[in-house]
Amino acid sequence: MLSLLAQAAVNTEPAKVPDFWHTGALGYMIDGGVFMWPILFMAILGAGVIIERFRSLRLIATDGALLRMNVIDLLHADRVEEAIALCAQSRGPVPAILAAGLHRYELLRKLNYDPARIEEQVVKAMDDYGVHITAALERHLPVLATIANVAPMVGSVGTVVGMVVLFQGIVDKFGTENILIAAASGIKLKLIVTVWGLLVGIPAYIFYNYFTTVVNRYILESEETASQLVEALTLRMATNEPRAMDTAPVGGHS
Repeated sequence: MLSLLAQAAVNTEPAKVPDFWHTGALGYMIDGGVFMWPILFMAILGAGVIIERFRSLRLIATDGALLRMNVIDLLHADRVEEAIALCAQSRGPVPAILAAGLHRYELLRKLNYDPARIEEQVVKAMDDYGVHITAALERHLPVLATIANVAPMVGSVGTVVGMVVLFQGIVDKFGTENILIAAASGIKLKLIVTVWGLLVGIPAYIFYNYFTTVVNRYILESEETASQLVEALTLRMATNEPRAMDTAPVGGHS
């Protein structure tokens, strides 16, 4: 009995230890080839951009219509400094546009500019500041657009290059191995690169379109705010400051 157990122990093959470097996601990364690493880098970069944009756009989410109404009411009551302070307490493109216009209006009014000149400068101030607002809202979005386009292309190139190398290897092994089995297993590995490229590119494309829609909504709201502020300033100067033209210096300020 003991001899049989000893013989069984000798004949028993040792359990195969799985190769850590060729299992799970890490195994796909290594088997997919060098083109998998740029895709991994783009995946990490894209995830960082998405998180940063979500956080930033959420922080500036304010009720622009309510703020705009309160500021215009304060403007009609000739409480410009309070209106500026109210804008400073809020975040987002709407309070920023309002603050830029009101700062320019208050400054030029103290310098006794004529109403037409004030209106022109207020519009210019808001237009100039609007460029910076647009740039801040669209920050990092070109990176996301690049990832959405490049990641699938890198995956396709990796698959094509892998196929070329694979078929060259099959030609070299012709007659020594089963060609169908070798080709099937090799093609499976090389197609992984394309799959991962698409898995990175498609979410990047979706989030890019989403963020672009949100940014366009903010920009449209800012333009509407600028128009309403100019209308409110024009009405106020026309009704409450009829003597501005008489008190302005001859020729106006440049």
